Amino acid sequence: MFTYGIDTLTVAKVIAIANNSLQAKLNTEAIHKINTCRANVEQMAASKKAVYGINTGFGPLCDTQISPEETNLLQKNLLITHAVGVGEPIDKSLSKIMLITKVHALSQGYSGIRLQVIERIQYFIENDIIPVVPEQGSVGASGDLAPLSHLFLPLFGEGEFWVGDTIVPAADVLKHHELSPIELSAKEGLALINGTQFILAHAIKGLHKMEYLLDLADLSGAMSLEGFQGSASPFKEALHKIRPFAGNVTVAARIRMFLKGSSNLNSHNDCKRVQDPYSMRCIPQVHGASRNAYLHLKELAEIEMNSVTDNPIILNETEAISGGNFHGQPLAMALDYASIAASELGNIADRRCYLLLEGQYGLPRLLTEAGGLNSGFMIPQYTTAALVTENKSLCFPPSADSVPTSMGQEDHVSMGSISGRKFNQILGNLEKIFAIEFMYAAQAMEFRRPNTFSPILEENFAIIRSKVPKLEEDRMLKDDIYALIELVKEKAFKVA
Repeated sequence: MFTYGIDTLTVAKVIAIANNSLQAKLNTEAIHKINTCRANVEQMAASKKAVYGINTGFGPLCDTQISPEETNLLQKNLLITHAVGVGEPIDKSLSKIMLITKVHALSQGYSGIRLQVIERIQYFIENDIIPVVPEQGSVGASGDLAPLSHLFLPLFGEGEFWVGDTIVPAADVLKHHELSPIELSAKEGLALINGTQFILAHAIKGLHKMEYLLDLADLSGAMSLEGFQGSASPFKEALHKIRPFAGNVTVAARIRMFLKGSSNLNSHNDCKRVQDPYSMRCIPQVHGASRNAYLHLKELAEIEMNSVTDNPIILNETEAISGGNFHGQPLAMALDYASIAASELGNIADRRCYLLLEGQYGLPRLLTEAGGLNSGFMIPQYTTAALVTENKSLCFPPSADSVPTSMGQEDHVSMGSISGRKFNQILGNLEKIFAIEFMYAAQAMEFRRPNTFSPILEENFAIIRSKVPKLEEDRMLKDDIYALIELVKEKAFKVA
């Protein structure tokens, strides 16, 4: 059981709540904090003293005071006017993660939102009633205003929900569930749409995927190394103790684990090769650097998912601070860093694929014994080259850019929403690159028989061969590639 507003969220816990394998509730302590903060807001709303977002307008209209009679309409209009997102809807899983992280932030007792609003969002989560959110339109400061507006329009019957794979008007879905639209009150619209939950959801989903892909990179690298009959010396523990970056040490240990018990390695202990190319020899340094970037993003994302990121922040019965906790820069920069890290995993994998085609050290050129008439594995590397280049183009850091909005009131923005979307695009391409490297590595390993490999590499070799047979002569490789992509997406490989 997880308690909103009290317990500490992690990437794993968010994914578990989203997958309905971990139950999340409010307890009496969280409810008390929510109700106390709400009472403070109602006191401020009734006051003649201007308090931003509670009895004033927003953005450049922050100096315009609003009467108590107009407050509810103001909050509704806020969501309606800010729901200007465009593009394809984001995946339902991302929308659900946005709901989960928003409930946790609102339940900490600094946002001034009513308990009934939080309970309605919680009902959406528990019953998989997921709002439709367009992918484009957030600049990542003042919160993810457009996507969060779309996310919460359904509270009062506007916007849309997913019903299966169909988009249905929110009013129809509320009626089906016998739920009345909620009329928003003072501060609530602002509490709902100020925040970084769109950026954060992309970071969480990307981190969840990248964790496995980092492990997969080590596995595919180890299999390529065995196919190439590379040296195990660059992975010795003593070498990495004297340059002990956490990621490097981890990767070197994992490669040693993948190679343990290999007769293929022992078969060339006395060969005359002095050293391997960098794509083999420097796996710990390159994969390790990507792990370091992953760990950095994970640390920051887990701070963010346990933070309060709306505005203004209600500290007590008299103090409401209009600050900048909604600014997405802390995640935006780290997402751009992680995007480079993910792209580099694909870059070095493509180089290993190319290396296996060159016909060195007992391997036939293009990994086929029937060259000339047959092209062998020449062309799939074109695909990895294209994917790698696409990833490189996606590495331009949106966080390095800023376009002023809101008549200059929001004169520096993070663009972190774009960083998050690009990060996940790169990871999607990376799945395809690894699928092709597995195809190459397994083919290269065939030419090292009757040598055997470690038990875990033999197990993964068998997983590949269960879907993709050895290439004896040219055939349509598209189906092989797609079969391996599915294995990657299903997390079918044994990575530890």
